[in-house]
Amino acid sequence: MAHFIDARATLVNDAIDGLLDASGGRLARLDGDPGIRVVLRAESDPGKVAVVSGGGSGHEPAHAGFVGPGLLSAAVCGDVFASPSVDAVLAGILAVTGPAGCLLVIKNYAGDRLNFGLAAERARALGHKVETVIVSDDIALPDAKQPRGIAGTLFVHKIAGHAAEAGQPLEAVAARARRAAVAAKSLGIAVSTCTIPGSPRSERLAEGQAELGLGIHGEPGVERITLPKASDLARMMSERLSAALAGANRLALLVNNLGSASALEMQVLTRAVLATELGSRVRLLLGPAPLMTALDMHGASLSVLPLDDELEAALLAPVAVPAWPGAVRVAAPVLRPVPDGLAGQAFTPSHDPVTAGRIAAVAEALIAAEAALNALDAKVGDGDAGTTFAGAARAVKADLDRLPQADPAALCRALAERIGRAVGGSSGVLGSIFFAAAAAALAEGAAWPDALAEGVARVQGYGGANRGDRTLLDALIPAVEALKTGDLEAAAAAAREGAAATARMERAGAGRSSYLAASDLAGVQDPGAAGMAAAFAALAGAETTL
Repeated sequence: MAHFIDARATLVNDAIDGLLDASGGRLARLDGDPGIRVVLRAESDPGKVAVVSGGGSGHEPAHAGFVGPGLLSAAVCGDVFASPSVDAVLAGILAVTGPAGCLLVIKNYAGDRLNFGLAAERARALGHKVETVIVSDDIALPDAKQPRGIAGTLFVHKIAGHAAEAGQPLEAVAARARRAAVAAKSLGIAVSTCTIPGSPRSERLAEGQAELGLGIHGEPGVERITLPKASDLARMMSERLSAALAGANRLALLVNNLGSASALEMQVLTRAVLATELGSRVRLLLGPAPLMTALDMHGASLSVLPLDDELEAALLAPVAVPAWPGAVRVAAPVLRPVPDGLAGQAFTPSHDPVTAGRIAAVAEALIAAEAALNALDAKVGDGDAGTTFAGAARAVKADLDRLPQADPAALCRALAERIGRAVGGSSGVLGSIFFAAAAAALAEGAAWPDALAEGVARVQGYGGANRGDRTLLDALIPAVEALKTGDLEAAAAAAREGAAATARMERAGAGRSSYLAASDLAGVQDPGAAGMAAAFAALAGAETTL
């Protein structure tokens, strides 16, 4: 897999410099040894306890992204998924530790425990006050002697950083951090592994599989499952987290994107978790956001922390650190009624068996073609043409018995309204324009072919595309022209030929395909034209069976 890097050997150093460039002077780094990668605040207060954490890189924005007042004083960055050296950790301690002392927040991995631990001992030998807290929040293996430290570590960063910023002594900062570390519980899920830049991707999951209880370094999960729908997954993970909480009824929930889950997925998962019994106890929500990632892993983790007034205040305290999501109080969603004026025209249902059969045939054909049209659109567009057509078809089919089937003009007005509401983006608008124009022509006495031709003309006028521009018009225009003969078979053949012709067009004059090179378009039918061909083929088939 290709990555935006110069060289794997300098990846972490280059990334740190990019972070500093984007910080507006808020962050600094230690200089002089490329193997010592320490990010620290550009301005620090030596009179306050320093909070230092870190570990392997690849978990961004953790850890360097959380350096700032109220969070970390410094972050020590190792190579990708590798603990930083003892010297690097010691350098970080020495750079930020004053008379108030230093707290090291360590994730429970062998390399981190050893390197951070030895650095702490060396710093103590130099006369510095250093305390450590080890975070082991992963509940994937309930009986594990050494649970891993994962995203629950971020609770500890915030709580320790808040106490330090308030001027608390080292003993108090460490006590709060340890209390949070013991109480935090986390569980992860992923549907893909991660890719280390400069290395090939290793796939171990089949389509539809997921790993529950995986770590943040690409290591396998403790359980491989068939990925359920989000609500069932949220319930499964929440039940396991609840079992580890010993009945706590006031919680903070951190929803962490492990790297490449989309915002839509993360929002759906968040909603699903909040709808569970565990979710009913959540008072503060952090995320959903990428906070402690595993490079590009497609997954998420949930972390919970039982709250008291002190911990709640610490999590709610704002910090001037862009990567920190902030905590919000969970509240019922605010719902407002749809404004008046959108009800549209009321239609009197009527039934016509021929019309009903044709509408049903077209709708079923477009629903059946959803995957095939999406596959075409994935090559030349954004991959959702089939879903767009199928969405319109499902909406119309669901309302079939309520449509004015026996009144052509009213039927087209109803179709314009249904499609305009059911389909977003330009496709819904153009479909609505097409049927609205056809309705107006029918109301004035035009025959169906002429009315549909008027719809095509309006689509051309508003949409800006013409025949030959490699759009659905390349199938729709010849089909409507052929309809003037009254032969649906001829119209279907014209649509099919028009769609096939788009695969030979080297340029697109409109739509997303217009941004592609001729080599990307070669041999691929326009998905919109293919959808029109499927619709007219269904019309012709319905005609022969009625």
